[in-house]
Amino acid sequence: MPMFSNLIADLRQKAVVYELPPTKASLFRMLVNDGSAAQIMFRMMRFCQTHHLKIFAAVIYRLNALITNATLGRNADIAPGFVILHSIGVVINTNVRAGRNLVIYHGVTLGAERNKSPVLGDNVYIGAGAKIIGGVKVGSNVKIGANAVVTKDIPDGATVVGIPARIVRMYGVPVADVDAP
Repeated sequence: MPMFSNLIADLRQKAVVYELPPTKASLFRMLVNDGSAAQIMFRMMRFCQTHHLKIFAAVIYRLNALITNATLGRNADIAPGFVILHSIGVVINTNVRAGRNLVIYHGVTLGAERNKSPVLGDNVYIGAGAKIIGGVKVGSNVKIGANAVVTKDIPDGATVVGIPARIVRMYGVPVADVDAP
């Protein structure tokens, strides 16, 4: 069943983030870890939403917001390996699309602007308080620093920081700052 396989993939990725071996004990630890309740309820909600159980999906959506303080859109399409490290203040618009191994911290917003929402590639890390707004395309293997505000596309392999977000590394190699004298 996709819901359970996605959830197991989420917990395995969370163990990887915590640098733990992929054992049953580690998966259980991840199951009761911060942010996992939001992930579990998101997967349950998506299952209900895609299996024509929209009333149940709406109830789980509200429970998730109430219990975990995370607002995760019912139609958000997030591939396996989704990790929420701390759920407080996480907001994901219903039209967001994300690839495998999305890791987010607390206070992250993936929001719409003019009815366009972000599309994220695989292996994206988003630091605490970061905001990605509008029809932005975020490439794969991207790191978005804490409190960064992303309003423009980000290429594969980039590390971005600041307001507005600017590229400081490409595939781990520092990029010369264009503002430097």
